[in-house]
Amino acid sequence: MPEFVRTNVDGHIASITIDRPDLHNAFNEVVIQELTAAFKDVGANADVRAVVLRSEGKSFCAGADINWMKRMVDYSVEENIADATEMAEMLRAIRACPKPVIGRVHGACIGGGVGLAAACDMAVTLSDAVFCLSEVKLGILPAVISPYVLEKVGLGHMRRYALTAERFDGNEAMRIGLVAQAVSDVAALDEAVASLCKHCCNNGPEAVAACKAVLQDVTAASAWDTKQRLTVERIAERRVSAEGQDGLKAFLEKRKPGWISN
Repeated sequence: MPEFVRTNVDGHIASITIDRPDLHNAFNEVVIQELTAAFKDVGANADVRAVVLRSEGKSFCAGADINWMKRMVDYSVEENIADATEMAEMLRAIRACPKPVIGRVHGACIGGGVGLAAACDMAVTLSDAVFCLSEVKLGILPAVISPYVLEKVGLGHMRRYALTAERFDGNEAMRIGLVAQAVSDVAALDEAVASLCKHCCNNGPEAVAACKAVLQDVTAASAWDTKQRLTVERIAERRVSAEGQDGLKAFLEKRKPGWISN
């Protein structure tokens, strides 16, 4: 039974909740392992079509647990590599989940919490949420989360906020591309998350997973010949797939495709 991470599936929507409100949902090795397992589980669940990552209490995620940090001080290089690898695998499990992942951000989103939000496909935040890449204040750096944050905000914004460790709010997080939307209150936050889930659930589930994969593969490819080959092959595969055939025929026949319940 997980200690700090709860998973609930309601219809086609899975909610993964970090439940350490007394510590502002800070990471330790247990949270990392449980989040990794939760995302792998919902990714393999054929009934799930969208995933919401959320947290209990006042904060989304305040970064590293201070007790975990105390233990890390005495780690060797090898132990630190093993520890950082587990966090990297957690972020990768979120990023590679074949379902759309929507972050619901509120309160403090600090350090590794920013990495969590960035690893989601999209995130919605409260305007008054507090974001910070705080690592350099501690004499370390936002290394493991950097691929995910860079992908969202670009090098210019990353340089500023990673090097200054300034705090910024949800509106600025939206402006720089870290989150998709900033809203004024909790009711609007839940409404925005529900709307994104509804849109995702109306789409072909296999097509959504394939879309996530091709975006990742095209981004990783450096040669244009490789990009062209990947995209041509993937659309051809989708067009002849059972889901693709049903979707195309449903559009032409003005009916709902098979994956949408009446």
